[in-house]
Amino acid sequence: MRLYERINFSYILGAVTVMLLSSCDALFSPKDEKEPLARVGDSYLYKEDVASLIPNDMSAQDSAFYMANYVNRWATKQLLLTKAKINLSEERQSEYNRLVEDYRADLYTRAYMDALVQQSSDTTVSEVQLRQFYENEKDNFKLDEKLARLRFVEVSNQFLDKEEVEEKMRRFNSSDRKYLDSITVQFKKIHFDDSVWVSTSRLMEEIRPLDYQNADRHLKKSQFFELRDSLGIYLGKVTDVLKEGEVAPLSYISPKIRQIILNRRRLNYIKNLEKDILDEAIKTNEFEVYAEED
Repeated sequence: MRLYERINFSYILGAVTVMLLSSCDALFSPKDEKEPLARVGDSYLYKEDVASLIPNDMSAQDSAFYMANYVNRWATKQLLLTKAKINLSEERQSEYNRLVEDYRADLYTRAYMDALVQQSSDTTVSEVQLRQFYENEKDNFKLDEKLARLRFVEVSNQFLDKEEVEEKMRRFNSSDRKYLDSITVQFKKIHFDDSVWVSTSRLMEEIRPLDYQNADRHLKKSQFFELRDSLGIYLGKVTDVLKEGEVAPLSYISPKIRQIILNRRRLNYIKNLEKDILDEAIKTNEFEVYAEED
């Protein structure tokens, strides 16, 4: 079975046709047994086509208002289209018609290709593939902002055991962690996973007193910080830092790498698919190019 025949094309074609028809204005001739709502020249808008767009939970008054607005917009569009056809040159109209045909063809082919890609492409990316890609492309993954690994908590300004929490946050052995876990209900925010790299911009969202003016002072390796604002106290211990311009760690950049790998797979799949379709058409004489006569 050829690659591009792995999916029922008639199903895709039907689905795209329904999509195209549903997105177009409802233009029908009067012989259709439908109740017309408005007419502009030979173009008709029918009540049932507008009714299907109105949410079921909309009140009668809102429905009437929505329908009136829709009719006016439809009529304006049809009138402008009529005027445009009268006033635009034939050359310009031919150009626009070509653009419309190109867009129509793009909708069909994109829907077909996307369906094939979704059905046939492999979305699994192994750790080995991530690591290999990372090692080969390291120079393309330089940081544009500082990253930090840290643990922090936010407590209220009235919190009484700040010194004890600070001591345990600094040391953070198993008993310290067990104690801190036991009083988490007293913390407004917690982040104990200091194996995760976090960007400075993300930290500033979580730690409100932290900003670009004081980030370099507080975000240093092995640094302990205490920051305050009107809403609370932030106690944090930084375990590691990577500066702007350094290579991003794999654990931080792996989601981006995974997406790059999948995008490249998709492009390669489409490229091979297009080549197979063209080769098959040439082989079966469905496609041929005529040489120009001298």
